[in-house]
Amino acid sequence: MNFQPLANRVLVEREEEVTTTASGIIIPDSAKEKPQQGKVIAVGPDAEDEGIKEGDTVVFGKYSGSEITLNDKEYLILNSDDILGILK
Repeated sequence: MNFQPLANRVLVEREEEVTTTASGIIIPDSAKEKPQQGKVIAVGPDAEDEGIKEGDTVVFGKYSGSEITLNDKEYLILNSDDILGILK
């Protein structure tokens, strides 16, 4: 992929949501919420200074960022300020 975020922006791929519960109940697409965590795909130069790097799994706000489609995949562009934390 040829995409480089500018300034303090981060390109994130959302993690897939589980579609069944532990008891086997299937959750329909209309009832699912979009996940609030994802994997960092690309990082702008200012976001690298804040300790965010490619491959990190991050948690972000529910209504944060801008959705884009690159190579038929959906991604989210976030400001580093929208990232609430990094999962270890």
